[in-house]
Amino acid sequence: MESGTFGNNDLEEYLLKHSSTEDSVLYELNRYTHLTHLHPRMLSGSTQGKLLELICYMFNPSRVLEIGTYTGYSAICMAKGLKPDAELHTIEINDEVYDTAQRFFVKANLDKIIKQHQGDAFDIIPRIEGDFDLVLIDGDKRQYPDYLRVVLPRVRVGGIIIADNVLWGGKVLLQQPDDNYTKGVIDFNKLVAENDKLDKVILPLRDGLTIMRKKSE
Repeated sequence: MESGTFGNNDLEEYLLKHSSTEDSVLYELNRYTHLTHLHPRMLSGSTQGKLLELICYMFNPSRVLEIGTYTGYSAICMAKGLKPDAELHTIEINDEVYDTAQRFFVKANLDKIIKQHQGDAFDIIPRIEGDFDLVLIDGDKRQYPDYLRVVLPRVRVGGIIIADNVLWGGKVLLQQPDDNYTKGVIDFNKLVAENDKLDKVILPLRDGLTIMRKKSE
C-alpha cells in the first residue's frame, strides 16, 4: 500500500496498538456500555481516556469537576491519574446511568476519590465548595456556553478546562446551524476563542477536544 493511502481504520488500529491498552475495569465498562446503554459513543474511549489520565498525572490536580458522567469511563480515567487525597466531583443529569457508574467506580477502587452527583449541573455546582484545578465539560451541548460561564470563576489561575465534542461531527463548519446542539457548540467555541484570559488549543481527537489554561482572573 502506497504512502498516504491508509484509511482511518488503519490509522486508528495503529494508534491503539502503540498506546497503552485499557485496563480490565475500563474494558469491561466499555463493553457493558455498548451492550446495555443507548448512545454508547458518548463514552470517551481508550485513547481519549488515556490522555485524560496522563493530563491528571502531569498536572496533579487536587480538585476536579466533571460535567457529564455518563457511565463513568472518563471519571475513572481521570481518577486513575490523581493522588489518593484528591477529589473528583462528577455530575450527571440522567439518573438511568447512575448505578452503572457507581458500580464501576467501586470496581475500580476509586469510589473514595470520585464524588458522584445526580441532577442539573447548574443546581449542583454552587453547592460544591471551593475552587477547581481541572474541569471537564462533557454535558448537554446546548448548554456549553453557560457551563463555561459558571465554571470559569471557580477555576483557579493556572487551572485547566477541557471540553469534549467541540467539532461536533464537523457541523461546526455550518454557516447556519440547523439545531440547538450545533449552535451551542459553535457559540462555545467562539466564546473560548475570544477570551484572552484563556490559553487554548483544539485537538482533532475523536470529536474534538479543547484544552484551556486560565491565565488570569
